Amino acid sequence: MKPISILLLTALCGVALSAQAQWQWTEKSGRKVFSDQPPGAEIPESAILRRPGGPRPNPPSSNLSPSESGEAPVSKPIAVKPVTKASGKDMELEKKKALAESQAAAKKKEDDDKLAANRADNCERAKRNLASLQSGARISQTNAQGEREFMTDEGKAAEIQRTQGIVDANCR
Repeated sequence: MKPISILLLTALCGVALSAQAQWQWTEKSGRKVFSDQPPGAEIPESAILRRPGGPRPNPPSSNLSPSESGEAPVSKPIAVKPVTKASGKDMELEKKKALAESQAAAKKKEDDDKLAANRADNCERAKRNLASLQSGARISQTNAQGEREFMTDEGKAAEIQRTQGIVDANCR
């Protein structure tokens, strides 16, 4: 045989094999679809006309029963109950899952404890600052130039109000 005829024969065989690996189904609109991918979940099983390598069920347009049409009935798949006995891998996976959950819970508790400690510290500091502001003593602050300035009565009242908000937020 000539090399060109061998190449042509190989190409034709490849086309024939790929043509058999096709899905065929009918859409709701009645249009036939050919694809190398299976149909979506919205396509009912009865609308699938051809499967690659599998049995070809009768098209749904036939109103005859299998015995009247002379064709063999198509058997339906049998439902298989899942195995309820857990294997060793499943038990190991469950242990790892439980360990991860307990570690996550411990980390959350640790974070909550840190947050509570920070709130308690902020509460204590704010209470001391508020007591100093309300004591009537003259309060001084350092300005941006590094010079010492005494608070005015208006400034002291604003600072008391701000500090009271901090106490209210952190001391529950």
